[in-house]
Amino acid sequence: MSDQKKLTTASGIPYTQHEDTMSIGARGPLLLQDFILHEKLAHFNRERIPERVVHAKGTGAYGTFTVTNDITQYTRAKVFNTIGKQTKVFLRFSTVGGEKGSADTERDPRGFAVKFYTEDGNWDLVGNNTPIFFIKDPKKFPDFIHTQKRDPRTNTKSPTMMWDFWSLNPESLHQVMFLMSDRGTPHGYRHLNGYGSHTFSMINDNNEKMYVKFHFKTAQGIKNFTNDEAVKMKGEDPDFAQRDLVDAIDRGDFPKWNVKIQVMTIAQSKAHPFNPFDLSKVWSHKEFPLIDVGVLELNQIPANYFADVEQAAFAPAHVVDGISYSPDKMLQGRILAYNDAHRYRIGVNYEQLPVNRCPFMVNNYQRDGAMAVNGNGGSEPNYFPNSFDEVKPDMAYKETPMELDSNVADWYDRNAEGENDHYTQPGIFYREVLSGQDKKNLVSNIVGAMSGISGAKKSEIINRQLCHFFRADIGLGMAIAQGLGVTIDESIMQH
Repeated sequence: MSDQKKLTTASGIPYTQHEDTMSIGARGPLLLQDFILHEKLAHFNRERIPERVVHAKGTGAYGTFTVTNDITQYTRAKVFNTIGKQTKVFLRFSTVGGEKGSADTERDPRGFAVKFYTEDGNWDLVGNNTPIFFIKDPKKFPDFIHTQKRDPRTNTKSPTMMWDFWSLNPESLHQVMFLMSDRGTPHGYRHLNGYGSHTFSMINDNNEKMYVKFHFKTAQGIKNFTNDEAVKMKGEDPDFAQRDLVDAIDRGDFPKWNVKIQVMTIAQSKAHPFNPFDLSKVWSHKEFPLIDVGVLELNQIPANYFADVEQAAFAPAHVVDGISYSPDKMLQGRILAYNDAHRYRIGVNYEQLPVNRCPFMVNNYQRDGAMAVNGNGGSEPNYFPNSFDEVKPDMAYKETPMELDSNVADWYDRNAEGENDHYTQPGIFYREVLSGQDKKNLVSNIVGAMSGISGAKKSEIINRQLCHFFRADIGLGMAIAQGLGVTIDESIMQH
């Protein structure tokens, strides 16, 4: 029997009794000295790392990103520097609000996170299947997520909590309408678009900066479940999206997304009628047309789900030379929050795990901590500057100074010009984007969801939310009110 086939402990010590614990006699008590028992149970107790607070359930695959069009006038990022260039990627899809055991067809946004393994380090583009989000300030994020989780008293999902929060935050209306349309129940992961959602910036060889949004358009075509179909599939196969992606790749039907960008100059951002860094709004495709960049293809399912999908860690802070941040408040908050979440969930050395490891050069002075699996720097110095190694900053990667519009620090004025229009774009979405059947499904889904509101504040919450729908589109508000059996008076329409 070869050494590779021997049964061993985690430390490589061969042993024979894998199923029976040493005892005093056949029926006697067990002996503490049987360390195999302790090793098995101790490892078993720790097999589940803390669940992600959001995006807990997901699937992922490896693939390639191929450049098809020249965008070097906008960015010096090496990932885009040559037409035909291929970069390895890992993409994780997920639902947002549900736990790890929740169904894939729940009405929920879908996470769309891409890790590009570039020669200048790993670039993480962490977005969703919608170009917008419910809130635009990160201070609201914990409160919002609490409303999507479980009621602290009943430990059940609560429509009352959700609609109470949404009705008190009109900026959420645009994303609420996306969620309540059939886009909230996509047909698996292959038939949805992905978006970087946030505004980022690009920097070219001339150190010129411009703002950018990233779009991933599914080559498979958009396909959604209706609410009834999604509910039915939840019972038949709660892992539908996971199974659909694995089966497609296993049979060689590799899903693809066409990668595009929108570009806005600094001057255009200053003259824009609304805040272009507001995550609750989109940029007009007429004013800022989509520019082709490349194709992303998924073609390899990980050999082990836990090793790669569960331990994958994406952080919006991880941008590479030629790509940078913007004043997007939600992006600024995520720059801190995501890395912190990863260090809590999978440890301070999470970037040494294979799925997160940069396959190119990594030189730093981080040492020690739990699960240091890369040799911990060996005998190299763990401080900088030093007289022994040759690691030095490459000033070619120095980013140009950031020009600030103000030297006054203050809290957000939600009534400032260009900041308080929460209704124009949701109205456009309803009137111009959705088909007739889509509109009917949207109203039906909203009525069904709001019918779950209960308690002493039921009428107050419903009326407050109806005001938002009326402001977006009177016909939409009337249809929802009729579906809920609410009598409309002048005060609700003009609130």
